[in-house]
Amino acid sequence: MSVPINLTINLNFYFPINQEGIYRYFKTIAQNVHCPVIIYHNPRFSNIDFSLDLIEKLAEVPNINYIKYASANAGKVLSIINKCKNKLKVFSATANIPLLVLMLGGVGWMSGPACIIPRQSVKLFELAKQKKWDEAIELQKQLWLINNLFQKYSLAACIKAGLEIQGFPVGDPVAPQKPLSVSEKEEIESALKNISW
Repeated sequence: MSVPINLTINLNFYFPINQEGIYRYFKTIAQNVHCPVIIYHNPRFSNIDFSLDLIEKLAEVPNINYIKYASANAGKVLSIINKCKNKLKVFSATANIPLLVLMLGGVGWMSGPACIIPRQSVKLFELAKQKKWDEAIELQKQLWLINNLFQKYSLAACIKAGLEIQGFPVGDPVAPQKPLSVSEKEEIESALKNISW
């Protein structure tokens, strides 16, 4: 079984790229690899918002099988699922809406907070697959504490601190990012203790 390759575009801040350019970029790579491809769509960080027409067109490329969608625009997630049917499976890349994405027909999620709460993340996925929505909603509410801290502080610093707190000596984030302060780490530790699942 081939491991999927996760592709993103990060050039738009310096060299603006139109929708056709994005299509050619992903298609060319997909045609030159022999594994499934995941398109990573993060309009906040890449400054590019893929149109629904572009996403539908990319879904026609044989080994572009997934989209990792990082946006709180739940309506667009549903539009992607409706337009692309089974050609393009959707992962949530935003930790604040994985349950919603799963409810709408998504297949999972990939996000920073899941790195420090893997057991609870798997549990949320299992509850969603079993359609135990009331329990899943309660767990999603608890996980929101961690998501808030990831939004408040640096993603890498939060992951590193969370892992260190749990006994994994991973060190500080790579410069120029700075590690969390003692009080910031205490916030992460407190949030982890408040998750009862």
